[in-house]
Amino acid sequence: MVDSIEEIKEQHDKKMAWWREAKFGMFIHWGLYAVPAGVWKGRCIPGIGEWIMYRARIPVKEYEELAKRFNPVKFNAKEWVRIAKEAGMRYIIITAKHHDGFCMFDTKYTDYNIVKATPFGRDPLKELAEACKEEGIKLGFYYSQTLDWHHPDGLGNDWDYDPAKKDFTRYLREYVKPQLKELLTNYAPVAVIWFDIGTPTPELARELKEWVRKLSPDTIISGRIGHGLGDYREMGDNQIPDHKIEGDWETPATLNDTWGYKSYDHNWKSPGRIIQTLVDIVSKGGNYLLNVGPTAEGEIPEPCVRILKDVGRWLKANGESIYGTTASPIETPPDAPYRCTAKPGKLYVHVLGWPWDGELRIFNVKNSMKIKRAYFLTDPNRGGLKFRWEGEDLIVDVPEKPLDPIDTVIVLES
Repeated sequence: MVDSIEEIKEQHDKKMAWWREAKFGMFIHWGLYAVPAGVWKGRCIPGIGEWIMYRARIPVKEYEELAKRFNPVKFNAKEWVRIAKEAGMRYIIITAKHHDGFCMFDTKYTDYNIVKATPFGRDPLKELAEACKEEGIKLGFYYSQTLDWHHPDGLGNDWDYDPAKKDFTRYLREYVKPQLKELLTNYAPVAVIWFDIGTPTPELARELKEWVRKLSPDTIISGRIGHGLGDYREMGDNQIPDHKIEGDWETPATLNDTWGYKSYDHNWKSPGRIIQTLVDIVSKGGNYLLNVGPTAEGEIPEPCVRILKDVGRWLKANGESIYGTTASPIETPPDAPYRCTAKPGKLYVHVLGWPWDGELRIFNVKNSMKIKRAYFLTDPNRGGLKFRWEGEDLIVDVPEKPLDPIDTVIVLES
């Protein structure tokens, strides 16, 4: 929710316009945790890859040694942006600092960063910012404002530091805010600041929000700043609501079972599942932020690239039914074999389960819109499909087989 005192609706809508149009973004979790890749001292550590320091209770001094081995010489910012663009993604959010406290950018507030502490010696966020500008992709930064297992005043590390001696307010004011200033000024324009976990108190969350607003008024603030102060609502990880949600919201999701790279996690979601998940989210009014976890060498794993290319091919043909659409104006039963997105005068029916009898039943349409024409979105001739009414339901005659086995889009025009 947005404070009406701080920001009138018109200003908020203007700022959110590109985000509402985009629908689909790339999340990138990349840091020192890509070096152990889920394995510590010969053991596979349970849980998500970027939490290995916490899960294995790795002492700060031991974890710091990973920086000496972090040399992602295969990193290519232009290639990463090209992969996102070919996938049909309109924005990228990358981890500037995750919970392990290692900074993936050049900062003067700690030497514990990729430029000063690694043999790589380059600033990947600066290179990504330039590549995104060239390709017209929006760039935002994930920044862990609450958990920091490396900093003595950051929250979360109780095996190196005494929690009773932590001064979180000092950490936020003397470390977090100055680093945010670096990110928002040195890498401008920054489309999104993606906070996580939630700021401990409403007062500190508001202070953080006002700081971002002062430095970069057009930067969107994620819901995980906490206390209802974000510009949009962030769902739980991989969480998809079962009904339409009013207002702006986003689902962050993984392509396998981890965010940061794990060498033994090969449980990749299929392109079809990604496409249908995207459709489901957009039909309920949300954005889909899909993660990739690059390797310590700086490469996006090949299975990710392959999957995203397939998703991109579908979006190239069917993007009209995703980008710039709104949630379905008609109520769709949870067990219906379709989902709907909309633009003025058009309802896009995404058929995920093809009817065996040649008749697609779309429930509860009659009172929502007057249908003048029905056709397949990818039909170059836009030849009409026959339809009729049965009570409130619209029955569309369809061929025996779908045009696309994953999602065939039918357009209903009013």
